[in-house]
Amino acid sequence: MELTQEVSAQMGMKVSPRLVAASYILELSSQELQQAIAQELAENPALELLEKETCPVCGGPLQGSICPACLSQQKAPIANPDSDIDGSDDYVGDLSLSAPPVEDDFDPFTQVAAQMSLSERLLNDLQAMLPADDMPIATYLVGNLNDNGYLQCSVEEAAHQLDVPVDAVERVLAALQSLEPIGIGARDLRECLLIQIAYLEGEGIRCPAAAAIVRSHLQELAEHKYNKIASELGLTLEEVNEASEFIRRRLNPYPAQGYGTPDPGINENRSSIVLPDVIITQAEKDTFEVEVIESKRFFLRITPLYQQLAARLEQEPDRFTDDEKRHIRQYVSRAKLFIANINQRRQTLQKITEYIVEAQKDFLLHGIRHLKPLTRAAVAYHLGMHESTVSRATASKYVMLPSRKVIPFSDFFTASLSVMDVIKELIASETSPLTDQEIADELARRGIVIARRTVAKYREQLGILPSSLR
Repeated sequence: MELTQEVSAQMGMKVSPRLVAASYILELSSQELQQAIAQELAENPALELLEKETCPVCGGPLQGSICPACLSQQKAPIANPDSDIDGSDDYVGDLSLSAPPVEDDFDPFTQVAAQMSLSERLLNDLQAMLPADDMPIATYLVGNLNDNGYLQCSVEEAAHQLDVPVDAVERVLAALQSLEPIGIGARDLRECLLIQIAYLEGEGIRCPAAAAIVRSHLQELAEHKYNKIASELGLTLEEVNEASEFIRRRLNPYPAQGYGTPDPGINENRSSIVLPDVIITQAEKDTFEVEVIESKRFFLRITPLYQQLAARLEQEPDRFTDDEKRHIRQYVSRAKLFIANINQRRQTLQKITEYIVEAQKDFLLHGIRHLKPLTRAAVAYHLGMHESTVSRATASKYVMLPSRKVIPFSDFFTASLSVMDVIKELIASETSPLTDQEIADELARRGIVIARRTVAKYREQLGILPSSLR
């Protein structure tokens, strides 16, 4: 055995720091990007931000207090191909992409108010109702609400965690359950429905048998054992049927998703809006324009002082010490790299959205039923990008459609949304509750062949109860 030293050349891939930084910036959401810019501005004296006043609805630049983009959208007629389908305007999380009805008196401030989350609104309302000492309890309870609005902890657990009396927690919980959406803060389905029944009775809308059935025979109601309910409660079959219809039509088992009163006949025009990263506008009959809003929200540049120092450093290097040279070069190059990454992010988003618009033009023109299957891999192939680049560029990003509805980029790649819309329409127009198999059979007659369990999965994603509970 002997030890020898050899030099050999090997080829390998190495990711440069610049590429890592560019990929990081590309993946950031709008809010995360603002935080990254704020951090860079705090750390880099060579970077300067010129921020512009932007519209709280679309993110475009304001002229005084007026948004030209929203004003032109207001005046222009906007097609609403899905107007015959009853859809919700709530996004984010809503799987219905039908456009909201366009009103002549479009008021951006009605949508600005909706930027407050449900938790924030509940805490604001509770703050006006409760003494300051009870607010930690309120914050704890609101923080333990799940997506459907149910409380995921017991009163005793909350009291133990906060080291407060149980009756104090019960008092705050009662205040929470008195707020809209009615049924919020319930600990189970039975309590949720009873809260809503009590609210409707206070509004003069009564069904005498509903509370008794929910209180003691909810399982039998779900199993349609109406004869047993009638026998045990001393009701007629007609009264049980009437109560069942009352519960099905007027009560909401998912109060946080309803975000309104439990009476579905009352449609409060609530809309949750996020600032879009990209706006798609309809220029002519079948042509669209794509605009990355980020470029209008702010303008980054190297500060004039550091521009002068960098120019003087090139002309008269002897006037600066080594530390000064290193400082100027380090921060100016860092600022240039950061600005370049921001610009590259914008250009990548522009190219990807333009291709998506071309591929999904029928969807933009005619609605969700015309959404075509599209994958990120296909977009990457046609644009000569890596699939991970497309994934990073579209992750946590939002786009505003010509109808002014804001949706996530991921919806363009979810072809099942059109099937979900058909399922939603079938259930909305049913005369008697359709089972998942009956829905699958009807879809097959319309040329959409999917399994019963797939129908069940889509129905659950839409937040629709099974036929036995509808």
